[in-house]
Amino acid sequence: MERVGTWRRGASAAACVALGALLVAAAPAAGQESHSPSGLGRPPTAAEERDRIIGPDGAELPPGSGNAAEGAIVFVRRGCSTCHGPTGEEGPSISLVGGDVTTRTNYWPIRHWPFAPSIWDYIRRVMPYDRPGILSDDEAYAVTAYILYRNDIISEEAVLDAESLPRIRMPSRDDYVMPGTWTPETRRGFRIEPAER
Repeated sequence: MERVGTWRRGASAAACVALGALLVAAAPAAGQESHSPSGLGRPPTAAEERDRIIGPDGAELPPGSGNAAEGAIVFVRRGCSTCHGPTGEEGPSISLVGGDVTTRTNYWPIRHWPFAPSIWDYIRRVMPYDRPGILSDDEAYAVTAYILYRNDIISEEAVLDAESLPRIRMPSRDDYVMPGTWTPETRRGFRIEPAER
């Protein structure tokens, strides 16, 4: 009996060593397939690749184009008008036309956004609220054109694309100051006020 028990322990130990060697040998191959900086994880899916934030300079904007007339159609067809009204200012949700920055809400009116590519990026990734990400790149350019036209920032005929959108000078651009490099000691650029009662 003792020999059988010794043999079983020895066989189990050998199997564990073999399994460990196999895992160690497979680890470099698995790491080579990963695209993350840490060497962990998996390659991004096609949907995850498309879900990249577009910077303020618009350098990562994809091909596509649209104008305000096309945007007015998309605005209704894709349900934007359900929340924002047929022309973007009737509600029941926030108005996309005009407006001032207030300390009572966290909404920053379109006219006060410093960079036009950021508007395209927000629309493309987050809207419509109940089905985010369904807009094609062309539809996002068209809706962006429609909203910028409704705010008197571009003409109705202007065609927005990856080249023209970054060149738009937003009305409040000069009021925006690019933040410096953040460190743990960086002070907030604003004071947090207690909620009004």
